[in-house]
Amino acid sequence: MTSFSDANPFARRETYHVKAVWTYKVLTILTWIVNVLACIYYTYGAPLDDKKEWRNTIWGHNRAYATPFQLNALIASLYWLVLFFSQIAYMWHLFSVKSEHVQQAAGVGSHFIFNNLLQFGFVMLFVRSHFYWAEVLLIINFFNLSALYFRHNTAPRLIHIPAVSGPLAWTFVALYWNGAIAVNAHHLAARILANVAIWGILVYGLFFLVVYKDYTMGFALSILSASLGVDQFLVKTIAFQWIFAFTIMAVLFLCTLVIGVPGIFGKEVTFRREGAVVPEDQERAPLLDDS
Repeated sequence: MTSFSDANPFARRETYHVKAVWTYKVLTILTWIVNVLACIYYTYGAPLDDKKEWRNTIWGHNRAYATPFQLNALIASLYWLVLFFSQIAYMWHLFSVKSEHVQQAAGVGSHFIFNNLLQFGFVMLFVRSHFYWAEVLLIINFFNLSALYFRHNTAPRLIHIPAVSGPLAWTFVALYWNGAIAVNAHHLAARILANVAIWGILVYGLFFLVVYKDYTMGFALSILSASLGVDQFLVKTIAFQWIFAFTIMAVLFLCTLVIGVPGIFGKEVTFRREGAVVPEDQERAPLLDDS
C-alpha cells in the first residue's frame, strides 16, 4: 500500500523517479505558460466577464486605488519580466543531462507548480475586484513558498532565485499591496498604520540577510521597495511613506552588498562570535552552490 509520504507531492525526497520527473516537466511548463499569459494579458486588457464596474487591468486597479502601498507599474512589471525569464533557467534544470541538476529542480517542483496556479488565480480574482479572495490566495501562496524556502534554501542560485526567493519576495509585498486595496486604505488612519506596517518589509528582509545570508531576498525586496517608494512619491509627495520606502530600499540594498559581494569572491560574512561551534549543514546555508 502506498504511504502518505509517497503520495504527498510536497514530501521531501532524496531522489525522484523518471516518471515523477516527467510529470514535473509537463506540469511546470504548462502552469508557467498559463501564469505568464494571464499576467501579460491582464497587464494590458481587462476581463470581459463579471460586473463591468469591477473589471480592470492589473495596473488599472493599482491606479484606481490610491493606497499607501500603491506600486510603480514600470518597476514592478520589470521585476516580473526578469523573474519570468529567470524561471526559464530553472525549467532548463529539469531537462539537464546532469542528474544532480534534475533532482535539485524536481525537489522544488511541486511548490513551484502550486505557486504558478495560485499566482494565476490571484490575477484572475484581482482584475475582477475580488480582492478579499485574492488575499486568501496570497496568504496560501505565502505559506507554500515559505515552506519551500525553509526546506530548500541551499538550492543553486539558478533554482533558488526564480523558483524560491523571487516569488516569495513578491508575494510578501503583494500581501501589503492587495490588502490595502481590499480595505480601501486611503484615509488618514490607514496611512498612519501603513507608516508603521511598511517597516515589516525591512524586518523581513533583514531576517533572511542575517539568518540565511540570502542576498537574493534582500535585493528582491529592495527593488520592490523602490517600486513602492517611486509611486508614493509621485502620488503623495508630502508624506512619510515614500521616505520610509526609500530608506528601507537603501538599507536592504547596502546589506545585500555587504553580504553578497564577499560571497561572490569566495569570502563569507559572519554574525557569529569567534569560537562558536556551528554544525556543518548550517555553515553551508543558503546559497553556496552554483550551476
